[in-house]
Amino acid sequence: MEKLIVEGGRPLHGTVRISGAKNAALPLIAATLLAPGQHRLGNVPDLRDTRTFLKLMENLGVRHERQGDALLIDSTNLNGSEAPYELVKTMRASVLVLGPLLARLGRAKVSLPGGCAIGARPINFHIMGLEKLGVTCRLEHGYVDAEIAGRMQGSTIYFDIPSVTGTENLLMAAVMAEGTTIMKNAAREPEIANLIDMLTGMGADIEGRNTDKLTIRGVPQLGTADCDIIPDRIEAGTYLIALVATGGEGTVTHCNPAHLPSLLEKLRAAGIIVEETETTISVRWPKDAAGQKSLKSVDIKTMPFPGYPTDLQAQFMALMSLSSDICVITETIFENRFMHVAELQRMGAGIRIDGHSCVVSGRGLQGLSGAPVMATDLRASSSLVIAGLAATGRTEISRIYHLERGYENLVEKLTGLGASVWKEEE
Repeated sequence: MEKLIVEGGRPLHGTVRISGAKNAALPLIAATLLAPGQHRLGNVPDLRDTRTFLKLMENLGVRHERQGDALLIDSTNLNGSEAPYELVKTMRASVLVLGPLLARLGRAKVSLPGGCAIGARPINFHIMGLEKLGVTCRLEHGYVDAEIAGRMQGSTIYFDIPSVTGTENLLMAAVMAEGTTIMKNAAREPEIANLIDMLTGMGADIEGRNTDKLTIRGVPQLGTADCDIIPDRIEAGTYLIALVATGGEGTVTHCNPAHLPSLLEKLRAAGIIVEETETTISVRWPKDAAGQKSLKSVDIKTMPFPGYPTDLQAQFMALMSLSSDICVITETIFENRFMHVAELQRMGAGIRIDGHSCVVSGRGLQGLSGAPVMATDLRASSSLVIAGLAATGRTEISRIYHLERGYENLVEKLTGLGASVWKEEE
């Protein structure tokens, strides 16, 4: 097992290219199950999670070939309907095969999902919606066993709470249902818009893109897909925060600023100059007559898009540990997403957990010190990297396989910005 070594105290400078979004790639790969033939997906990141998902697809009889950042996926010989625990246990997104398997084969058996230990994240919304479409679902021995005779029937589905994977799964199920399906209070993250673009390109009839009400008029069949994955907004946000936390400046390219409205406003509120083009975001510190840099404390509260993303909460907490005052960070999406707090405290961060909120007492830009820490989940891992880059001394981060689930070429990209970071065997 490898660990990451970070020699902190170096301001980052330069330009970094953003990869395709993991959270968009997984549902789009799943959607290729809907129609036989060869599909093309571009800008697909090469990550632990995408590789795991492709193993699951292979288990179902689907072939694939990578050509640069593109994937050619041939789902002609789909011959399985079961997603076993061995492949599903490490990644919650595996449940996304449930909807397309039911739409194409009328049956699916999918293990209850695993993934990061940041909360329960039940799939009750998925099952509720499928039952509304006429599917019979049974929970037996840790599996969802679902089947339907003939086509699903359009219905109205209401989400008590917007669910990203629930919206995606039910979209893929409903596109070939008989009649019209209306989804209310649906999630509207950019990754869902990416899936809608792919499905409509395959011949689906969907209205309401970028809104919380989706109208899906079922079609008898779909064609093959040719679609690009959107840029990873969480990766872009992570590098922007890292640039600021180290007292540096730079630009993230091949991204979409419209996918990060809340983060960019919070950075501006913290006193950072943020400049945008259609495909780039630049951050820099304001010029001070005395040459001093001071980061203002800013409260955040995680919310569904376009609110502040939960996947950037840990990173922003690391940044606020370097601020000049006290702020409150509130988590409303996942109940167990403060596991990084104890590790940041080991580096000198002043953080106190109070229920679903954390009170962060900023230590100033030189306020953290390197320490041995342990990654607990994907986004917590990146918060420790940011803290290590900003800290004085050496930080050793163990269990970095979490990072490899969601950040492509992390060491190379950070090194390109001037960081001193490398991997070693534990």
